[in-house]
Amino acid sequence: MTPSAKNVHYRTCPLCEATCGLEIHTVDDEVTHIQGDKEDPFSKGYLCPKGFSLKELHHDPDRIREPMIRKGIEWFTVSWEEAFNEVRKGLRSVIEAHGKDAVAVYLGNPNVHNLSGMLYLPLFLRALGSRNQYSASTVDQIPKQLAAEFMYGSDFSIPIPDVDRTQYFLVIGANPVVSNGSLMTGPNMRGRLKALQKRGGRLVVVDPVRTATAKVADEHHFIKPGTDGYFLFSLLYTLFDERIAKESYLADHLNGLEDVKELAKEFPPEKTAPVCGVEAETIRSIARDIASATCAAVYGRMGTCTQSFGTVNSWLIDVINLVTGNLDREGGVMFTTPAAGGTKSRKKGYRFGRFKSRVSGMPEVLGELPVACLAEEMDTPGEGQVRAFVTVAGNPVLSTPNSERLQKAVENLDFMVSVDCYLNETTRNANVILPAPTPLERSHYDLSFYQLSVRNISHYSAPVFEKEEGQLDEWEILLKLASLIGEKEPEDNAVTQFDAATIQFLINKDVKNEQSPLFGRKPEELMAALQKRAGPERMLDYMLRTGPYGDHFKKQDGLSLSKLEENLHGLDLGPLHSRIPEVLLTHTGKIELAPELIVKDVERLKDELGHQAEMMLIGRRNLRSNNSWMHNLPVLMKGRDRCTLLLHPSDGNRFHLKDGELAEVESEAGRLEVTVELTDDIMPGVGSIPHGYGHNLKGTKMSIAKENEGVNTNLLSYEKRLDAVSGTAVLNGIPIVVRKAKQGRNEHGDVRSEFV
Repeated sequence: MTPSAKNVHYRTCPLCEATCGLEIHTVDDEVTHIQGDKEDPFSKGYLCPKGFSLKELHHDPDRIREPMIRKGIEWFTVSWEEAFNEVRKGLRSVIEAHGKDAVAVYLGNPNVHNLSGMLYLPLFLRALGSRNQYSASTVDQIPKQLAAEFMYGSDFSIPIPDVDRTQYFLVIGANPVVSNGSLMTGPNMRGRLKALQKRGGRLVVVDPVRTATAKVADEHHFIKPGTDGYFLFSLLYTLFDERIAKESYLADHLNGLEDVKELAKEFPPEKTAPVCGVEAETIRSIARDIASATCAAVYGRMGTCTQSFGTVNSWLIDVINLVTGNLDREGGVMFTTPAAGGTKSRKKGYRFGRFKSRVSGMPEVLGELPVACLAEEMDTPGEGQVRAFVTVAGNPVLSTPNSERLQKAVENLDFMVSVDCYLNETTRNANVILPAPTPLERSHYDLSFYQLSVRNISHYSAPVFEKEEGQLDEWEILLKLASLIGEKEPEDNAVTQFDAATIQFLINKDVKNEQSPLFGRKPEELMAALQKRAGPERMLDYMLRTGPYGDHFKKQDGLSLSKLEENLHGLDLGPLHSRIPEVLLTHTGKIELAPELIVKDVERLKDELGHQAEMMLIGRRNLRSNNSWMHNLPVLMKGRDRCTLLLHPSDGNRFHLKDGELAEVESEAGRLEVTVELTDDIMPGVGSIPHGYGHNLKGTKMSIAKENEGVNTNLLSYEKRLDAVSGTAVLNGIPIVVRKAKQGRNEHGDVRSEFV
């Protein structure tokens, strides 16, 4: 009898932005135990419940393991060759008849947690050449990235709170204890915040909900959804009005300070307090505290991004950090120095508005179109109508605004292909599903989140298991897709050729770039040094070796993938440090404090002063629930029903609703029925429903999710209610009407609308 092979593997968790270190115990091909890696220099043994779920995800019987083709309502397992032939036939027929723009692509959130996705999706998108590119970004963080693009010249130059050294931390519309940081990578955020308080610092939270973060804060202040712009401008007003702003700070590196001062004059706290629900003296006190702290950081996230003024809010937060002297300063907000950052050049123009959507004329933002216009691009006839759809690790039928419209539009497409591991609410409509390997079957490196980390960290994770026989890696699937959408039939070795050509292109570009450490080197020597690797490992090795800590293919002590492979727990590259002016990539080489498009939108903010609805809906997140696909993992779904409508008891009385009763919630987009949960932890006049639920559609294969179906809150989000600058959908601050279920209807079953 062959003895069992027991092993311990170390890697980072790919399920959220925290990048916690894992210690994974296996016997043969089975995970037996997962715990936090105590030797990980970043997470130091911390692990949230999501980390344990990797075992269930890997062994989930509902997970798709072989390519599948749908004929009618029946699904059939096929070979990779047959699946790719069907994909080529389906996509090419649409492209030949209607052009490349008739193919839309949607990229889900898991792609940014996937090394293959980050490196090879751009190659597929470039090969496709369609303008109809969409992602989860425009229902999430694009306003923050766009503000960074305008102000600093790069969408990933987002100032990160130096939470481990700050003395005053103002959190607005964010819940880092639950998210473990969002666009602020930092495991065990609860522990980091407690350490802040232990060293004498203060944590202040402004949020419509007394969140898990608010409950550990020194202060919490309720604020009406969608009014953060008024609150932030009033902080700015106070800083200038009371002459406590540090106006000379970074003066040689910025443009537009006087313009900002002029804009702030319109928003005194006494004027905005009744609108945002935060008292004028409280606003002034917070402004004074930020200005007087030895170091301070202001941070906003989902609540400030996914609302009508998401880009204005993101910009204002950065402006406040700057004028209080806390931008690019220890204990303030700083720019991470990622190990695999690459060489970047100054911008000649912004990645914004270079083209527009066909139907509504929505401007492109950072290379994609707002997902709010995806449904209309599918269901509006005419030249350029989207007729084919490619999804990669996404479930837009649940996660995008007015999702019922998108659901109907997807059902009428000519062809659809999904790269996914589940038959979910979206992929059930596909003609072909190409299964991705599990996170434990592929290598991992957090390219995105190490650019947004509260420390400079580098950690490579080798696969825990060999892929199942015949399974393609995700990078191979993406390169195969890139090769088969062209006019010519792809060669048998197209994937290998594509991969080699890509790394050669990067080398040729860098040896000609005077800013690159490889400038003037011989391309053939560099290519030869990389020949032992292929795919994501070769690309990552190149990025590490050419990065700020890299060996540049000549230094003995520099960073490389080999060095990371020797350090199984990862490497701590030190705390954040000052990077201005180096990080500034705007055309002027300065911080642009008053970007024209954002300044213009301030007029809309003034015009809407005092036009808030009586009752508004916001989302929320649970530590066990990051995305809809996590709802199929028993360890994350155990316990009480978390898909409820939170209401303040005073609103319960107003609407004649008791705890546990069914409420009807209606918006301009639709309506749904949901169980009520009364709590003092939410502001009166506000309701909250979590996202990612609504697992009640036929044709899916997610058994645990079906048992916890909940309701889809995006049935209530309206695709025309947007942040005017970025096109981001409004998911926080949706005007709603709440009533007892089955009441208030007329003889036709209709309900009267009462929206602002």
